[in-house]
Amino acid sequence: MQETLVQPFTDAELEELALAAGPDEHLDVDATPLRGSVPDHGGALPGWYMPPVAQVIQSRPRRVVALVVVGAFLLINALGLCATYGFLEIA
Repeated sequence: MQETLVQPFTDAELEELALAAGPDEHLDVDATPLRGSVPDHGGALPGWYMPPVAQVIQSRPRRVVALVVVGAFLLINALGLCATYGFLEIA
């Protein structure tokens, strides 16, 4: 049995095909999409373009620390102080 090697397109051949294509051409009804180009997760973008974000389980202590830091800055601003450069100043 003889195997046929498929040669990839060169840049010149791709350019020639792109320039020969008409802007009003439509896909055939029986055209099949490239593997991986159809979204697996139901989104608008294909899976290969922007994969879904991995789910990260956050622990409760991280959430508490984040809320304390945000709350501290809100309190500083509510008291009319400024902590922009790391030092408390009267605004």
